[in-house]
Amino acid sequence: MVYAGSAGLVLPPTPGNEHARILAALNQLEAGGSTNGGDGIRLAYAMARQAFIKGGGNRVILATDGDFNVGTVSQDALETLVGDARRSGIALTTLGLGQGNYNDALAERLADVGDGNHAYIDSDKEARKVLVQQMQGTLLTIARDVKIQVEFNPAAVAEYRLIGYENRALRREDFGNDQVDAGDIGAGHEVTALYELTPVASAAQRTRPLRYGSTPTSPGNAAEIADLRLRYKQPGSDTSRLIQAPILATSLKPQPSDALRFASAVAGYADLLRGGSRFDGWGWDQVLATARSAQGDDRDGLHAEFVGLVGQARTLVGGFPVTGYAPETGRFNRLLGWKPLQRRRAFPTRPHRR
Repeated sequence: MVYAGSAGLVLPPTPGNEHARILAALNQLEAGGSTNGGDGIRLAYAMARQAFIKGGGNRVILATDGDFNVGTVSQDALETLVGDARRSGIALTTLGLGQGNYNDALAERLADVGDGNHAYIDSDKEARKVLVQQMQGTLLTIARDVKIQVEFNPAAVAEYRLIGYENRALRREDFGNDQVDAGDIGAGHEVTALYELTPVASAAQRTRPLRYGSTPTSPGNAAEIADLRLRYKQPGSDTSRLIQAPILATSLKPQPSDALRFASAVAGYADLLRGGSRFDGWGWDQVLATARSAQGDDRDGLHAEFVGLVGQARTLVGGFPVTGYAPETGRFNRLLGWKPLQRRRAFPTRPHRR
């Protein structure tokens, strides 16, 4: 399906082994004018219902810059359209393309509502990764409505902070509510969540003890650092399953793995792009050194590509006086989407979608 000023059918549902027919349809595509994404999505769902395979993988893949400017342009209306189709067993994956007027928030939100995933395609390499190397994860859902909740033990953890996931937060009471939609996980996908923790009695603690806070009345048992809970639904099921496991102090390691160090470099890089306010003493040089030393087995060259991005960003942004640029006005921080850090004492976290 294509959608410009109006939507049109280029190729009806076709078996994937008819290569010549598919390539011929792709080769005849041309750029149009306006973007009537709403009609394009409706037509795609109509074709998906026509070719529906019971018990199979039924999915619409939407390639878009998210800049819908004619037809249905209301995000609420688009979410309703996608949500109704999801309940009929047809998922939605979004592939973001373009620059400038690219609406990443809309593309990601539609994928969330559509029980799918979202990826931004900025190169041939990224397209190959998403649609070839990770094709099963992109097209095959193995767990629906995945929710994760972590409760930290106040006898062991004085402060905690979840890094990122601001747009994935759920209310605490929604963790056990199977009517509340959450994210999905595809085959082979991994999900990484980074927490910054301050141990009890550590000199690094920043917040003063609360006078009437939820502090333990006795030293407590610090053998457990936290309790991890995960809920998910199997494809085709409306009832979630619960997995629960304690995180023991004995599982702590004195040195992080390469994977964890590289993930922390990615988080530090994102923070620097947003103003560099959340990690004390961790600037461009430290992030770059960590990423370089933690590349590990990089068969696809993705880690090396990230190191190159950090190097370019340090050249472009690193010399900008982030900390000295009129912080009282917040102009630079608002430009980068900066939000002030709020540290909280240890208590059950809000559950998060994957």
